[in-house]
Amino acid sequence: MREQRSIFDGIDWVMVGLFLILVFMGWINIYAAVFNEEHQSILDSTQRYGKQLFFIVFAIFVGLVIMLIDGKFFSTFALPIYGLTMLLLVVVLFTARDVAGARSWIDIGAFKLQPSEFAKYATSLALASYLSTINIRMDELKTKLVATLILVIPAGLILLQNDTGSMLVFGAFALVMYREGLSGNFLLFGLAMAVLFIFALLFTPLTMLIILGSIGLVVFLFQRRKTWKLGLSIGAVLMVLMGFVYSVDYIFNEVLEPHQQVRINVLLGKEDDPKGAGYNVNQSKIAIGSGGFTGKGFLKGTQTKYDFVPEQTTDFIFCTVGEEWGFLGTFVVITLFAALILRILFIAERQRSAFTRIYGYCVASIFLFHFMINIGMTIGLMPVIGIPLPFFSYGGSSLLGFTILLFTFIKLDGYRLQQLR
Repeated sequence: MREQRSIFDGIDWVMVGLFLILVFMGWINIYAAVFNEEHQSILDSTQRYGKQLFFIVFAIFVGLVIMLIDGKFFSTFALPIYGLTMLLLVVVLFTARDVAGARSWIDIGAFKLQPSEFAKYATSLALASYLSTINIRMDELKTKLVATLILVIPAGLILLQNDTGSMLVFGAFALVMYREGLSGNFLLFGLAMAVLFIFALLFTPLTMLIILGSIGLVVFLFQRRKTWKLGLSIGAVLMVLMGFVYSVDYIFNEVLEPHQQVRINVLLGKEDDPKGAGYNVNQSKIAIGSGGFTGKGFLKGTQTKYDFVPEQTTDFIFCTVGEEWGFLGTFVVITLFAALILRILFIAERQRSAFTRIYGYCVASIFLFHFMINIGMTIGLMPVIGIPLPFFSYGGSSLLGFTILLFTFIKLDGYRLQQLR
């Protein structure tokens, strides 16, 4: 076991470089999205781009602090960090004020802290700590239940805050569990249920009963041995599936907020609401499409300049890239994100420590989910669920949360020649 000579010993400068490039590009696009001729200085702290610069400086400072911490700290205190973060999520439920229907922020002076952004980090540490414990096997029922519980607790607390987007991010951890030995059948089952969920939204329960009943009948007829036990088994499966269909119908009509129902209906093509729920997406697609191959140029985007796209510095920041930098700009951004995620996975696989490997997969899964869903929202392929694009979207909690996620992994990778366990 070798000693670490400095905080930069063994650091992966490729990940650091990608981080700095993405953060800088995000800051420039926030400036373009809210450019004000009366406040042209990019350092103006009264504007969002000025505030974002402060967040960037603070995030980099926190990244440096993480590099000073002993690498064993993260595995040793993973569960206490998880517990403290869960406590913050509970506090939010009782103290946060309602903002656009969600209760997710704690006011700290002039700033707002969103604990759900840090819950992803705490959950990554806790899951890595548990799954890397000696004698833990993913093919055991107890392991599946405990790992699922680690994910369900923060997801449930965030759902109570009415922050559906952040809650869905925890589904990305299924990829981590798959890497650690979870059967691929579970992923196929999850995919099948997702497809059934969509069909349940598209068709009435009676229509779904006819469709599923027809499938069950075909399965029965194509079996060589048509026994009554087989018929009962198929019938039982159909009853369970229809129970799921009716639960989807109930949740959609009784649990989801009206604006969430409209967003889903617009995405599925059941409604056409270009001036309502579909307005953001329509304007975003217009902005991206109008950029063409090379874009309209920096600060020359008309959709951006005249505020046609709401939430353009947060959820829809990618449409600024598409309008002002065109296909080339979006290609560069997508390539940089892909390079970062692939780099994380590559480095995770070379680890001697199971804790670091699992944590690395957690980080990659979270980045991949945010990247795919956010960009999918802006081009109309995904529902608008309100999650940020890492390092691009405006917001201190988001930027700090992603920075801590990444720099903790960078720090742990610096210890790859030392056993953390």
